[in-house]
Amino acid sequence: MGKATGFKEFDRENLSYAPVAERVVHFKEFSKLPDDMSTQGARCMDCGIPFCHNGCPVNNIIPDWNDLVYKNQWREALDVLHSTNNFPEFTGRICPAPCEEACTVNLIGDAVTIKNIELAIVEKGFENGWVTPQIAKEKTGKKVAVVGSGPAGLACAQQLARVGHDVVVFEKEDRAGGLMRYGIPNFKFDKAVIDRRLQQMEAEGVEFRVNQHIGVDILAKSLLEEFDAVALTGGAEAPRDLAIEGRDLNGIHFAMELLTKNTKRVLGDNIPESEFVSAKGKHVVVIGGGDTGSDCIGTSNRHGAASVTQIEIMPAPAETIDKLVTWPNWPMKMRTSTSQEEGCERDFAITTKRFVGENGKVTAIECARVEWVNTDGRWNMTEIEGSDFTLQADAVFLAMGFLHPVHEGMIEELALEKDGRGNVSANTSDYQTSLEKVFSAGDMRSGQSLVVRAINEGRQCARGIDEYLMGSSGLPAK
Repeated sequence: MGKATGFKEFDRENLSYAPVAERVVHFKEFSKLPDDMSTQGARCMDCGIPFCHNGCPVNNIIPDWNDLVYKNQWREALDVLHSTNNFPEFTGRICPAPCEEACTVNLIGDAVTIKNIELAIVEKGFENGWVTPQIAKEKTGKKVAVVGSGPAGLACAQQLARVGHDVVVFEKEDRAGGLMRYGIPNFKFDKAVIDRRLQQMEAEGVEFRVNQHIGVDILAKSLLEEFDAVALTGGAEAPRDLAIEGRDLNGIHFAMELLTKNTKRVLGDNIPESEFVSAKGKHVVVIGGGDTGSDCIGTSNRHGAASVTQIEIMPAPAETIDKLVTWPNWPMKMRTSTSQEEGCERDFAITTKRFVGENGKVTAIECARVEWVNTDGRWNMTEIEGSDFTLQADAVFLAMGFLHPVHEGMIEELALEKDGRGNVSANTSDYQTSLEKVFSAGDMRSGQSLVVRAINEGRQCARGIDEYLMGSSGLPAK
């Protein structure tokens, strides 16, 4: 695959970024791919056992399209890429790339730029008009409802439409895309990228019904009467809260309150000032060290925040890791996002004890430092005596992850069984739930996870539904 000695001859080239001062004044994407991607494809070594396959949750056939890019066979590379991933333009932008951590070259140096090559392939495909509708030759006469238009729902819907089923996607928001649409800022993921793929899906026969909140506006049971199968592919949207003194003060928001309204305004919606969450001129504290917290940082900086501080209850990860110990698994190590690079103070092993306010508005957070001790294989947290301190905070964004899907409405109406974490219970062989002809995939089934895992589950769920409806399926199992 690639050039046998390429990884020794060519250096890894990463994305290049616009200078911070230029990019924080807008919400447009600011990254650029290297000019010579064929050289990057050449770095894929003939490793014999491509661990990147298993490192990739959607099982991309990575060495094959690396080799085709090296040989400038881009059209063929696109076909291989699409054979396992319906939306490589999504994952090429926002996947953390566990495939690269599993890359064999990563053991001895810098991994192949798998994610960037993936993005280059699909973007070239769109530029050259190679991404066209794949319309089913025959219709089955079967109707499937897909509830939720995030990556799992879109992947499930596209696969089902391509084998001839009539598919309707229901979305509670005014535009399709799920949390990819409103939960990820445009500077990381331009929403025109979603729109052009939706156009392809509509041409393939998928119908999108937006502003349709199943279980709220429309009875979920009505879908069972109208459709032959129903796929529940919504997100895990119940946020983790921080039930401490002062939580009811104004200025404390869940991350999605900031990100959703900001993206709607960027997309041209009229969001009144009374409803808009702004960080302009404020001392911002983001609680939570993950990607959502990072998105809050980038958004706050673009609003013109006076300062941004991010605190995380877990200890700081190691700056370097021993690859001989961690490879090919995803290692816990210090990572700095482009948003954090734009301006942010980060602090770790911090617990939030109390929100402080004046006249009903938050003004500060009382915190303390904690120590984590491993006792008999379990990590226990203890507060360090005398370590209390206060952070100025005019705006607080809670970005501590999501617990499970929202139970009120659809899930309770259908009386679906849930797993121990509150997710919809469904197996991973055919993705059926406890209710006849109802299936579930993505974060609603597995809990908060990656876009690439949601795409994979959506594809597998589509195969399960196709087998249920037709007795067998020609859709790929992976």
